[in-house]
Amino acid sequence: MMRRPLMCLGAAGSVLALAACGGDGGGGAEGEMQDVTVGVIPIVDTAAIWLGKEQGFFEEEGINLDIQTTSGGAAAVPGVVSGDFDFAFGNTLSVMVAQDEGLDIRFVTNGTTTSGNTERDFSAVVVPADSDIQGPEDLAGKTVSVNNLNNIGDTTIRHVVEQAGGDPDSIEFVEVGFPDAPAALDRGQVDAAWILDPFLTQVLDEGARAVSYNFVEFDPELDIAGYFTTAQKLEEDPELVESFQNAMNKSLEYADENPDEVREIVGTYTEISDELREKMALPRFRTEFDRESLQKLGSAAVEYGSLDNEPDLDKLLP
Repeated sequence: MMRRPLMCLGAAGSVLALAACGGDGGGGAEGEMQDVTVGVIPIVDTAAIWLGKEQGFFEEEGINLDIQTTSGGAAAVPGVVSGDFDFAFGNTLSVMVAQDEGLDIRFVTNGTTTSGNTERDFSAVVVPADSDIQGPEDLAGKTVSVNNLNNIGDTTIRHVVEQAGGDPDSIEFVEVGFPDAPAALDRGQVDAAWILDPFLTQVLDEGARAVSYNFVEFDPELDIAGYFTTAQKLEEDPELVESFQNAMNKSLEYADENPDEVREIVGTYTEISDELREKMALPRFRTEFDRESLQKLGSAAVEYGSLDNEPDLDKLLP
C-alpha cells in the first residue's frame, strides 16, 4: 500500500522520542488544585470545554484549567506527547493515524458527534448553485477541496460517493483550508468544497448547494473528535485523568442540553458573528463513543489509504 504522509501531526517522528520525557503529570495533594493545560482548536466543536470551565465543573474536580488554542493536530499531538499539554482535542481519524504511526496516545473522553440530521448537519460538500453536480455520485471525476488530505474529510466523502454508485478513486482532492474554501469554490478552482460551520452556513446563505452531508451520511452516529492524552499519563496519573473525564463529561452533557449557551460561548473565543452563531448547525455533545461507527471509519481509512492497519479501539478508546 502506498504510504501516506502523517497529516495534521507535524514532526511526529521526532516527538516519538519525547514520549519518555513528558511533563511531570503528578497529582497534587488532597484538597489542592492541580494545573491542567488542554490544547483545543477554537471552533464550535470545542464549545463544551469552554462551557465546562465557565460553569465550574473543572474546579469542582480540583482542576485549574488552562485552555490553550492550537491550529490543529500539527500542534496538539506533539504538544501532548512532549508534555506541553496534559490533554488535547483532535479528530478521531487523526488520532487513529497517530496510533498507526506508533504514537501511544489514547482518547479519554468524547468531544463532538455528527448531529445525525441528514437535512442539515454542520459538515457538507457544497457546489455552486448552477453546478451540474446534483448528488454525491456526481463528485466522481471532480476536484474537491478538503482541509487536510488523507483525513476524516476525504475518507468519509469517498465512502459516501462509493455508496451512491460513484468511483471514489476518480476524485481529485486538493488541500484548501475551511476559511479559504468558499473563495476557491467561487473562483472555480475546485468543483466542490468540503466545508464545516460556521463557514458552511455562510456559503449556503450566499447561494451554494449542499450535495452531501458527508459525516451523517457516512454514519449518523459518527464521533468526529475527542480529548486525548498519552498512555504514559494514563498510567502515571490515573486520578488526574479520572478528574478530567468527570469534568469533561459534565461539560458535554451540559453543552448538549443547552444549545443556546453553546452559541453564546462560541462568541467568546471566536470571531463568529451573532447572526452566524444563531443560524449555524451544531454537533451533538455526548459522553460515550460509538465503537461501531469508529470501526467503520477505521476500515474505510484502510480501504482508501489513510491508514495502513485497522485501529485497535481497545487501546484507542476509554
